[in-house]
Amino acid sequence: MKKLVKSLVCVCLLFSGLAVAAGQDNAGPPSPPKILTITREFLKPGKAGATHEKYESAFVKAFTAAKWKTTYLAVDSLSGKPRSLFFTGYDSFDAWEKDAKATEKAAAFSSALDRASVADGELLSELDSNVFAYREDYSLRAGVDIPHMRYFEISIYRTRPGHEKDWDAIVKMVTAAYDKIPNAHWATYQGVYGSSGNNYLVITPLKAASEIDEAFAQGKQFEAAMGEDGMKKLAELSAATIESSESNLFAFNPRNSYPSEKWIKADPDFWKPKKASAPASAAKKPAEPAAPKP
Repeated sequence: MKKLVKSLVCVCLLFSGLAVAAGQDNAGPPSPPKILTITREFLKPGKAGATHEKYESAFVKAFTAAKWKTTYLAVDSLSGKPRSLFFTGYDSFDAWEKDAKATEKAAAFSSALDRASVADGELLSELDSNVFAYREDYSLRAGVDIPHMRYFEISIYRTRPGHEKDWDAIVKMVTAAYDKIPNAHWATYQGVYGSSGNNYLVITPLKAASEIDEAFAQGKQFEAAMGEDGMKKLAELSAATIESSESNLFAFNPRNSYPSEKWIKADPDFWKPKKASAPASAAKKPAEPAAPKP
């Protein structure tokens, strides 16, 4: 029960700002995109970090050279298996299809992506893609300032067949309680393609890790809002409805992302940091011999 409460407190994927990842530049915090595609790259041991970024840069260069309108956000796992997730949002399945067809017709762009995929594939142990549909009725204050966020806490809930009404009741109870807590927010997506069973993603954007500490503190406020009887009913429904759940933390990776101009203008130091130039004296200094490997 504590895990469910904690998850639905901190849980707020993705994607309260992914509308921008679909190339939208609306004024104010954007609403989540209706359709969200997520590609997961599971990395071989020792292939994360700078090694992976080196190969991912080929994708970013291809998108930049083509001046492609559809943008995407990359995040790296801080818990669970080493993996990178790539999010792209669309207004509809039709928009997704049009983007795919446009990519096929752009020969140079498509070829560059194919070459990058082959090279990047050498680093991966597994790759999959999933498609999700936004559930506004299961979300709370989903429009947030994504360009200034740094983390996503993503929770996945798998519900048992035949318990759709129970899940609906759980979400409504939790949402009603958290509606009384001003800072609580999340976006919920339901699995459509690529995942088995009834899967729901609950994504919480975070500006800093300190917000995780705040989320734990909100747990007491949540219990107070629910009341003893409400907590008892929630526990019973959860036990009967939720087959499994898991929460993980992901950090934004600007180097592996292809952000919109709006994101870059909002926080250029993060999304497009300037490379520090070496001082003139450094060029004259002789290189030190490499230390022997252990």
